[in-house]
Amino acid sequence: MEGATEGKWALMDYNDVVVHIFLERVRSFYDLEGLWAEAPQTEVADKIRQKVGAKADKPAPKKKGS
Repeated sequence: MEGATEGKWALMDYNDVVVHIFLERVRSFYDLEGLWAEAPQTEVADKIRQKVGAKADKPAPKKKGS
């Protein structure tokens, strides 16, 4: 993890995935979306919502003694 101590940009490297978290003005300055415009994109948020929705549809397990 890099950059978090300054509070403007944090980079987290998970080998297959790199996460950048910016303040809005810093994000605009670096324009990573523009630099990587030709790269394939993956909609991760949709996959997370599907998992959360699937869990919410399941009834909660009953506690012993209930």
